[in-house]
Amino acid sequence: MAGNTFGQLFRTSTFGESHGTAIGVVIDGCPPNIDLDLEFIQSELDKRKPGQSKITTQRKESDTVQILSGIFEGKSTGTPIALLIPNEDQRSKDYGHNIDVYRPSHADYVYDAKYGIRDHRGGGRSSARETAARVAAGAVAKLVLKQHGIGIFAHVSSVGKIYAPNLADRQLDELFAIREDNIVRCADPATANEMIDLIDSVRKDGDTIGGQVSCVVRNCPVGLGEPVFDKLHADLGKAMLSINAVHGFAYGSGFAATEMRGSEHNDIPQPGGGYRSVTNHAGGILGGISNGMDINFTVAFKPVATIMHNQQTINAKGEASEIKGKGRHDPCVVPRAVVIVEAMAALVLADHLLRQKAISKSYFSE
Repeated sequence: MAGNTFGQLFRTSTFGESHGTAIGVVIDGCPPNIDLDLEFIQSELDKRKPGQSKITTQRKESDTVQILSGIFEGKSTGTPIALLIPNEDQRSKDYGHNIDVYRPSHADYVYDAKYGIRDHRGGGRSSARETAARVAAGAVAKLVLKQHGIGIFAHVSSVGKIYAPNLADRQLDELFAIREDNIVRCADPATANEMIDLIDSVRKDGDTIGGQVSCVVRNCPVGLGEPVFDKLHADLGKAMLSINAVHGFAYGSGFAATEMRGSEHNDIPQPGGGYRSVTNHAGGILGGISNGMDINFTVAFKPVATIMHNQQTINAKGEASEIKGKGRHDPCVVPRAVVIVEAMAALVLADHLLRQKAISKSYFSE
């Protein structure tokens, strides 16, 4: 199905289900001779894998990636790259109670209505387990972007009503080090401790909570993005909204722009070459095309739908029923979602970089 493929020139197709034999991805269109560091790809998957800490699901998956094709002697060959991630710790019996019952705010009902069949084991294809394949593909995309000096950094900027301060002026290396030094993946240590305490408290209550992930793209060249339907921010929005549990996307000034006047919101370019302004309300994108400044956006995640309390629902016959959450689930998705946000951003940027190459040799002339 076309709905399982993302991108035009750098194309990513994922496959597999939460409780199947494996999940995986096929990447078509990756340029040849890209250094593909398997240790880096694995390290990206390690950031997303379950069972990392007390504030994530306790499902134990090593998420060990296997390369099936497209790489020779550590470099891409230009042919399709196939990556496989076996499932190792399925507990399908945990879902036996909802074979004919629809979990509130899950995809159970709509999958049944759309296909006339559904995999009740962890949601099947609708499970966030699928995002491991995206992270693997995103790691490859990051290595493509690395050759052009493009860096991507995301972190947890809020959990519930706890917000981290703006970190826009910090160096990426410093931000990465701070982020990876705490289990919630917030780049402000004091805020991280508050977030961890809140998530742990919510977990002990058998409940869940939402949060936000903020992302910045540094050193993106001018010109990425198409003028009308494939605007760069539109494709970034589509990419982020395709991630499980995402309920909102905002770039630049976002919804705060609705409270501003044009005289406040306009980014006034400064002399000195290129487009540089003191403010960056545009989020690094003008007319749907990157302007060379930092691209920044925020992604909002809802609370996980499975809670450890009895809830009223309906069954497959439309009758009133009751269900209790079972199995292993995240009390808050954002700590593990950080690398997924980065991965999807990388896939969008790699695709648009190749699309720009098709119309301008200047990007690859060095």
